[in-house]
Amino acid sequence: MAGYRDRNPFDEEEDQVNPFSNPSQYSHSRLPALPPEPVSYNYDRNPVIEINLDNPTNLKQKERELQAKEAELRRREEEVKRKEEALARAGVFLDVKNWPPFFPIIHHDIANEIPNYLHRMLYVAFATFIGLILCLFWNIIAVSTASIKGSGVRIWFLAVIYFIIGVPGAYLLWYRPLYRACRKDSAFKFGWFFMFYVIHIGFCIYGSVAPPIIYDGLSFSGFVSALRTMSDNALVGIFYFVGFGLFCVESLLSIWVIQRVYRYFRGSGKTAEAKRNAARGGAMAAPEISL
Repeated sequence: MAGYRDRNPFDEEEDQVNPFSNPSQYSHSRLPALPPEPVSYNYDRNPVIEINLDNPTNLKQKERELQAKEAELRRREEEVKRKEEALARAGVFLDVKNWPPFFPIIHHDIANEIPNYLHRMLYVAFATFIGLILCLFWNIIAVSTASIKGSGVRIWFLAVIYFIIGVPGAYLLWYRPLYRACRKDSAFKFGWFFMFYVIHIGFCIYGSVAPPIIYDGLSFSGFVSALRTMSDNALVGIFYFVGFGLFCVESLLSIWVIQRVYRYFRGSGKTAEAKRNAARGGAMAAPEISL
């Protein structure tokens, strides 16, 4: 018993393998050595993407295709331009709506379509068209104040009717004929303009006076109605006097425009042409009447 000694569990056994020792001495290990791997910093998270660049032949082919398309577009633009010029020489114009710029309603291009010596005259004529819109719009405001103060609703409806009929009627009956007359140099268009522009001037003079004919003249913000409303309500009278001033300015500008247009009409020989056209029309109608 004395000779028996318990084995110390902390003593290393002779057959125990030391992992930090020389591995060549323990060739009987069951785990084979891993093969060496090349050094790489991608760790297979960012695989290499191959980009195939076009060769010079493909680039030249695409360049030729682009040049061919550009030449085709240029050819089409020139063809459209030639057609527009041919139509203009024949007296046919393409009226593309371009005014006002934020919401095109009408075609208007004085700078490019009207001769330079007619620019001032036509710009002032266009100012009278815009002035008529302003006069009729302010007339609605003035009549609205009178209607609110007890003058009735009928005069307000009449003011709205004046605006709804007057604005498109002015454009269709005298401004567009004048614009086309200056562009095409047409004696017939000039005659049409004179006929309806005289009516326009008479309407402006009537609006500036506002005689007590239709509902005591209160549907127009003229001089007589301004005096009558001023005695009842000063605020309404002020609105009517402003309308009276606008109608006066519109009348004076319109008279200046018709004088300038008439001078040009006579100076360019359009008066004789209009008389010849009227005589030719009468001569053609005479045989029909006799038959």
